[in-house]
Amino acid sequence: MAVSFKSTMLPMALAVALSFSAVGTASADALTENFDNGVPFDWTVVNNSEPVGGTSWFTGSPVSLNAHEGAADSYVAANYNAVANAGPISDWLILPTSTYRNGDTLSFFTSTASPSFYADNLEVRFSNVGGTDVGTTASSVGTFGTLLLSINPAENVGAYPESWTQYSVSLSGLTGDTTGAFALRYVLSNGGLNGNASNYVGVDSLSITPAAVTAVPEMETYLMMAAGLGLVGWMRKRKSRAAQVSKAA
Repeated sequence: MAVSFKSTMLPMALAVALSFSAVGTASADALTENFDNGVPFDWTVVNNSEPVGGTSWFTGSPVSLNAHEGAADSYVAANYNAVANAGPISDWLILPTSTYRNGDTLSFFTSTASPSFYADNLEVRFSNVGGTDVGTTASSVGTFGTLLLSINPAENVGAYPESWTQYSVSLSGLTGDTTGAFALRYVLSNGGLNGNASNYVGVDSLSITPAAVTAVPEMETYLMMAAGLGLVGWMRKRKSRAAQVSKAA
């Protein structure tokens, strides 16, 4: 008499053997900011221009530039009025503190008003302790010592994009999960109404994309895998014996 064994336990054993779970602290929260309501309430504006002018970061003006997307004024901007008369501009827009890891990416669109006859420059900086410490002078950066991007550091006329252009920066060199913050800095050596640089910069469609989290098995998962593989071996041995009995019959 032929004897055969079919078990529904084998697929289950394989599933157990291959199971795993992802562990580790979550990376930065994903963020999409279209500035529909101007400067977000939980972002920080610090104007260290010398002398401080009449404006800092503000809701975009369609008279100067239309938004990249959405309503015509749904972006944020800074301009030559950040400094009074003439002098160095250092106008900060600081994002909220969060937890970051290598590979987290900040992206945004930026443009100046066209045509532009004065140079503009925008930096992206990172603080590996978070907060809003940018110092108190036009040249200070406080804890935001990591420069990730400078769009026109030489302050050349015509070098800043005159149509919406996307830029992206990714974090690297962090030693594990890091409490930190990104900041945008409108910075020029001699801006203002009577300076030789500074016009207008807009920022729109900003996003933060977290790095992918690598799946790492936990100790309990290793034990489950071992048990599952052991069960697979036992089932194969049982099936082999059954086959021998069938041939003998």
